Amino acid sequence: MASSRIGPIVLTPGVSRLNGYTFLLSAFLSIGLMTFITAGQTYILNAHLGVPQSAQGTITGDLVLFTEVITLLLFMPAGILIDRISRRGVFAVGFLMLGATYALYPLAPGVEWLFAARVLYGIGVVAVAGALSTVLVDYPIERCRGKLVAMVGVLSGLGVVTMNQGFGSLPEVLTLRGIGPVEAGLFTHLGVAGICVLGALAVRLGLQSGVPAHREEPPTVRTLFLSGFAQARNPRVLLAYGAAFIARGDQSVNAAFLILWGTLAGRAAGMTDAEAVMNGTLIFVIAQISALAWAPVMGPILDRMDRATGLAICMLLAAIGNLALLLLDDPYGDYRLIFFILQGIGQISVFLAAQSLIGQEAPSNQRGSVLSAFNISGALGILIITAVGGRLFDSVDPRAPFVVVGSINLLLFLASLYVRLRAPRPPLLADEIHGD
Repeated sequence: MASSRIGPIVLTPGVSRLNGYTFLLSAFLSIGLMTFITAGQTYILNAHLGVPQSAQGTITGDLVLFTEVITLLLFMPAGILIDRISRRGVFAVGFLMLGATYALYPLAPGVEWLFAARVLYGIGVVAVAGALSTVLVDYPIERCRGKLVAMVGVLSGLGVVTMNQGFGSLPEVLTLRGIGPVEAGLFTHLGVAGICVLGALAVRLGLQSGVPAHREEPPTVRTLFLSGFAQARNPRVLLAYGAAFIARGDQSVNAAFLILWGTLAGRAAGMTDAEAVMNGTLIFVIAQISALAWAPVMGPILDRMDRATGLAICMLLAAIGNLALLLLDDPYGDYRLIFFILQGIGQISVFLAAQSLIGQEAPSNQRGSVLSAFNISGALGILIITAVGGRLFDSVDPRAPFVVVGSINLLLFLASLYVRLRAPRPPLLADEIHGD
């Protein structure tokens, strides 16, 4: 069967250009829609609920922790559904759950409401992240995997910038036109909810139906449930799980605490709530733009080296980006752009390397389940790092969460070198190289 192409990327036989372009659209929407929760939540805490600044770091960390408990419980069942029933169906439901979250968030009468809405958000994250990761592994042939991961990284960065900067600045635009702060937050969140519905329709209509066909008998549900954990016997898969732990933790810390740090510093400087959130979001957006620019550089590099070696390089870049913030006292200080650019480069590098490694190592007929275990590891990273980071943010220093992440980056750098030396991967088979 002939293979379709999207630019330099050769798709697996049976995957059409429409499937490929729809997947790229879903990549643009997915991460942006998942990360906007932080900018929106920061606005809700300040403009809608009037939560004291001294408590916002802890509340932000606790909300993330609560979400990750939900995702830990649901990633494996979602992976089984992805493997046995439908990638696109799970994907569409995930977008709808994210939309329901954004419709409910601005109606919150208190912080407890935010925790309740996070149940829907957790379901949405599990479905969208699990389906996105699995389709990302399904669609390219092996020699093009790094390029597609890089393209997804670019589109994800564009989505994050578009959603967070576009909708993140919308409350200020609306308030300048005479709309009240609470109403501005409501209209902004309803707009994001509408984008979620459009995303659900796109993946439902444009992605490949069912699950990829395999020559062998499909695994049982029990096998799928256990396979993600059983595959950790492979040291390279275990390394990928460790990379997911810190990659997702790094993304969450950047989204949660860069925005919060910038917002609180802005309010301390006399900005209004809307101005402070917009400027705090801008800091996060700067990091994402640098990630967007770096992804096309790093992706092809990863295709030309052993994935464990690539992961080691990326962990070192991330450690530099996180630990360098110790030199930045004020998020609006001189030379701040350099620090946030380093942040973005490190974050996207670890994301690309982790996805490339697990994509190479996951068995074809158990991808959903192995990717679920990969995402469970990522959820644990978010849970632990943000819970600890939120308290350190409030009690020690706003930069403390980034120091935690940078220290773990250094440990994973050493682990990557160890796996590269002790568990080299056999040469690729001919069908992996050519996609035949």
